[in-house]
Amino acid sequence: MKLRIDLNSTIPVYRQIVDGLRILLVNGELNAGDQLPPVRRLALDLGVHFNTVAEAYRTLAEEGWLDIERRNGARVITRALPSPADPETEGAFQRRLRELVAEVQSRGFARDRIAHELRQLAENLERS
Repeated sequence: MKLRIDLNSTIPVYRQIVDGLRILLVNGELNAGDQLPPVRRLALDLGVHFNTVAEAYRTLAEEGWLDIERRNGARVITRALPSPADPETEGAFQRRLRELVAEVQSRGFARDRIAHELRQLAENLERS
């Protein structure tokens, strides 16, 4: 499993774990029936407290991605298709995207590089 976290990031570690796992789930790198590493194992691998990983797993379970069973760990489940996004969700997406672009620009990322990455993401979305 390709999961990396940045302990120096301003983004909470549990959120980085949730986001990283969600990317793997959405991209089909984790599929229904796949077993995730035990909480303590992943925590040890990432160098974080086990409660941090447990919180991330609970968040994904609440979103309908995981089934968490005592003693059996976390398993990926088939997720019901979400309903179309409401205007509030669309607005939040646009706001987060603008914030992200502004953040990476402020850290010296060139505009053409940002545009290239966004185009590449868009092409990947259109293919899937």
